[in-house]
Amino acid sequence: MFPRTNWPGARHPGRGPWSSCRCSTAPSPRPAPPHPKGRHGHRRPSRPLGLDPFGRDQHGENARLRAAGPAVPVELPGGVVVWAITHHDTLQRLLADPRVGKNAQLWTTFREGRLPEGWPLLNFVTVPGMVTADGADHRRLRGLVSQAFTPRRIAELAPAIEARSERLLDEVAKLSGDFDLREHFAYPLPMQVIGELLGLERAQQDELHELSDTLVSSSATPQAAIAAQQGLFGLLGAVVAAKRERPGDDLTTDLIAAREEGDRLTEQELVGTLLLMLVAGHETTLNLITNAVRALLAHPDQLRLVLAGEVPWSAVVEETLRHDSPVGQFPLRYAIEDIPVGDVVIPRGDALLASYAAVGRDEAHYPDADRFDVTRQPVKHLSLGHGPHFCLGAGLARLEAETALRGLFGRFPTLALADGPAPEPIASFVSNSVRTLPVRIG
Repeated sequence: MFPRTNWPGARHPGRGPWSSCRCSTAPSPRPAPPHPKGRHGHRRPSRPLGLDPFGRDQHGENARLRAAGPAVPVELPGGVVVWAITHHDTLQRLLADPRVGKNAQLWTTFREGRLPEGWPLLNFVTVPGMVTADGADHRRLRGLVSQAFTPRRIAELAPAIEARSERLLDEVAKLSGDFDLREHFAYPLPMQVIGELLGLERAQQDELHELSDTLVSSSATPQAAIAAQQGLFGLLGAVVAAKRERPGDDLTTDLIAAREEGDRLTEQELVGTLLLMLVAGHETTLNLITNAVRALLAHPDQLRLVLAGEVPWSAVVEETLRHDSPVGQFPLRYAIEDIPVGDVVIPRGDALLASYAAVGRDEAHYPDADRFDVTRQPVKHLSLGHGPHFCLGAGLARLEAETALRGLFGRFPTLALADGPAPEPIASFVSNSVRTLPVRIG
């Protein structure tokens, strides 16, 4: 039933590193509310709401989810039903709740083998590493890479990131007419930064990016999802083999050393960790830069405040993370026991979807939440996570985005959106951005 893979627990969900987990095997019941509205006036759906796998109107869809309540049954591709957590305070609480885990064996649907073959979100569930680990395992895996992302190490990267940004802007200055800022600037900057940290060759980076795009796509066909999984696993396995023969001054070499010297990292965890670093290290920042530029060009009054020095670039980054989170819906977490949320109960063994883009526009937490306002104070969002699984590379993503925006608008203050139809969104509800960002230098 599951696509071929070497990752433990993916082929045989009843076996693998989590097989000793003691969880309920009973099918998860669905709430049957006696009234169409809950105690707080939210209109609850009589059946799960279907999420558009192509992400064609994420913010409109999120508004409907928020109106339905803080925890809403939604249908993912393949008819898989999970709970979308759509209100800020509820998601913040559950992200740090010990009754919520990341181990896929906690999920009844997965454990019973009821996921369709080639399910496009399977990799979020099965990839071995810190993103699917709990407790001591999570602390062990996170500790192996955390030293690369301390505030001191990130500050040391700032000059190199700025120099790389300036070189890319030199190339942008040579372009004429309309051009895609996402392709020529927002993508290469974070990809080159994480590529250098991991010791990836330039030729490998574009191929890995294409495969990772498919990996995070909720609209991928089963064949494409399987091919992307196998391609990424194969390429990163080749990177590990090459680094064993020719060690370098990079994080991949450090992780290999941790595995071989202390036996603290399995081979699958090693490749899974590299995959997480690659995808999170450039996809999120790529969307963040794209969304920030698009918002500023659509709101010239806000851009003028920043260019006049009245608002720091850091405020632009934080407001973009809130207003247009680079991650829309992030799969998955699992209820370890029954969890009451408002007037419903999430049953033990059910899965939860972190609706980051939805909670960023929760009117109960952010007045006038649909408005992009770089003067908003304070901007405390959840777009980079919360609790034990808070994004390890948050500081690096912020540094790259601030550097990119400051350099771009410092060099091209008259940058403008190109004429024509609005850019199409990325075909996914996991990623939240546009496929292209056509602009021109005015």
